[in-house]
Amino acid sequence: MIDTKTHGIIDYVTGALLIIAPYLLGFANGGVQQWLPQVVGAMIVVMSLLTNYELSAAKVIPLKAHLAVDALGGVLLAASPWLFGFADAVWWPHLLVGLMEIIVALTTKRDYQQRL
Repeated sequence: MIDTKTHGIIDYVTGALLIIAPYLLGFANGGVQQWLPQVVGAMIVVMSLLTNYELSAAKVIPLKAHLAVDALGGVLLAASPWLFGFADAVWWPHLLVGLMEIIVALTTKRDYQQRL
């Protein structure tokens, strides 16, 4: 199982990488294949800043809700090349990161208790 602090680190790194991936991997063309991972990446960072765990700025969102949104975002990201019809141009980063998001969400401990 992944502890919540490690999950937070994964969140921030994944969010940042999703935002810059289209430029690094050459699919920054203004289409859905570019902006979908960027939006998901930004959402990951914002949710991480607001989730009730160690690396948060404001502990507003319950951890279980955060993990559910992570898993749903992973499903959307993984399916997006076929769902939005750009699989002939690029698919592997979306699928790989989407599956990783699902696995991380399902394997993170759900019992974070804020230490006072």
